[in-house]
Amino acid sequence: MAGDSKDEDTEYGVLLYYKFASIPDLDNLFTFFDSNCRSLSLLGRVRLSPNGVNVTVGGKLSSLEKHIAAVSANILFEGTDFKLASCQQPSNDKIAKECGFTSLSIRVVEELVTFSCHPLLNSPDVSNAGKHLSAAEFHSVIQDAGKFIEKESPNDHRKLVLLDARNLYETRIGKFQPPNVQTLDPEIRQYSDLHAWIDNNSEELRGNCVLMYCTGGIRCETASAYIRSKGDGFENVFQLFGGIQRYLEQFPDGGFFKGKNFVFDHRVSVGSLDAYILGTCLLCSSPFDDYSSRNRCTYCRMLVLVCNSCQKKSSQYICELCQKNGKTVGSIPLIANGESQELSLPVEPEDVPTADHAGFLPQLPWRHGTQPSRKLRILCLHGFRQNASSFKGRTASLAKKLKTIAELVFINAPHELPFFYQPGLGDPDYCALSSLPPNPSPPPNSCSKKFAWLISPDSSSQSGTNWEIADSPFDPLQYMQQTDGFDPSLAYLKSVFSQAGPFDGILGFSQGAAMVASVCAQKRTLKGQMDFRFAILCSGFALKLADCEKGSINCPSLHIFGNDQGNDRQISSQASRELASLFDDGCSVVVEHEFGHIIPTRSPYIDEIKDFLHWFL
Repeated sequence: MAGDSKDEDTEYGVLLYYKFASIPDLDNLFTFFDSNCRSLSLLGRVRLSPNGVNVTVGGKLSSLEKHIAAVSANILFEGTDFKLASCQQPSNDKIAKECGFTSLSIRVVEELVTFSCHPLLNSPDVSNAGKHLSAAEFHSVIQDAGKFIEKESPNDHRKLVLLDARNLYETRIGKFQPPNVQTLDPEIRQYSDLHAWIDNNSEELRGNCVLMYCTGGIRCETASAYIRSKGDGFENVFQLFGGIQRYLEQFPDGGFFKGKNFVFDHRVSVGSLDAYILGTCLLCSSPFDDYSSRNRCTYCRMLVLVCNSCQKKSSQYICELCQKNGKTVGSIPLIANGESQELSLPVEPEDVPTADHAGFLPQLPWRHGTQPSRKLRILCLHGFRQNASSFKGRTASLAKKLKTIAELVFINAPHELPFFYQPGLGDPDYCALSSLPPNPSPPPNSCSKKFAWLISPDSSSQSGTNWEIADSPFDPLQYMQQTDGFDPSLAYLKSVFSQAGPFDGILGFSQGAAMVASVCAQKRTLKGQMDFRFAILCSGFALKLADCEKGSINCPSLHIFGNDQGNDRQISSQASRELASLFDDGCSVVVEHEFGHIIPTRSPYIDEIKDFLHWFL
């Protein structure tokens, strides 16, 4: 007996649970989890929000059972489904670290799982979630779909559709494959993409009985609530309570589930007694379903399946979604992290987690283990008659203050401009003269090439090595005349995204902001070619947007410009204000300052910029 007791004390396990409930005191709950988990030497992830908790932790089985007992003593957790499984201790440090099982991370977040990449929108009310079905009920519904439809909708011509709420890489190694039931695989990179998929495919759901499933159940809570919120025709939504994990416990031979269940801990996946391999190698298509090597798409960083033989032949991979979007090998000149460099693609960008992300609430303090797992990549578009190098210099202070959360990537615009100068003045870009001397001399120093996103209709956009004297004083309103060149600039940006992406957001300054605004207005039609999550528009103005109505551009945006006292001699505050008005005010933030034609980095302005970016970490 003593030996058995020792085994129980040393046996390892993983515990998963979530609970949606109104949390009256987040600080008190944080203190409890911090104290309890550390005292029991539990490692993993704890996410706390005003609306509940989401926990995945590992440790000795005896410690996990003590944790369950302590949590259950709190009335907030009444009815919680604690999923406890015994397993081997983490043996692969790389996997354990990537899954968060080498430390304890406790965070206060806004959402337990981020349902939409549009973080300023309200989350669905989970009290309106689909009806829970036990594993046995779920199995019975699939087995007798016709009887279920007749029972639920005897007077309607409905059908049963089975919706997988998981990411594509999860579905590639295991999924439900019932006969005679229509299945829907959204093929999304991350859970926050499901919101848009439901919007774009709502007609496949309308009027039908929707049966949903995910790994453990939490993703179905939010997604089913969102489907039901669409009103008439979307009432009959059901979800597998406890997810695939509870189903495989009930049906150890796999039942209607084929393959393995992907899990977000060091186990990587959990199979049934059926050894069937559903997955295939990305390169050679041979049967393969082991993600333990953690191979990822070079572009989007989504996990990909690459068999051991193919791993020896290549270390760079393009996932099936990126292949569909035409991702190919190429090169694009970038300036990032210092020197200008020509990046040959594919490259190895930083590690990007693709599990269910939790959004940050800027007003709530970051806690233990809250360093962002990766930085945001922001593509930066300079202003008129600037270049990537000069814009990088002008934003050096901004980059320094954002260095822990963002990487700024700079590129030259595609339209190269001729050299103009106003004699006697050091900076020909922004100065004006009332007259010119008869025989002026060009500036003695060499000058870097200048570029633009938009040019005037009479511009040749041809570069030259000789200086030319401006034929008239520089007009501060010249930006209103630069209306051509958008299509080549858009095509160029598409190639940048294809060859050097992905990017989380785009920042534009002055004319660069006008270009960004025009791209945002076409965001829906550019899906798959230029995917980004937010835009930052500094000293911007609206061009090529005559058809846009106020509030019609639906893209999370931050607008930064000088106020009426800011004395911005290039772009009036009214022009920037009018541009901001074109964006949906439900997902836009406006920051006005008094420093003119710059991006301010003093408090409180830098704090407002950081707060906006924290939504996307």
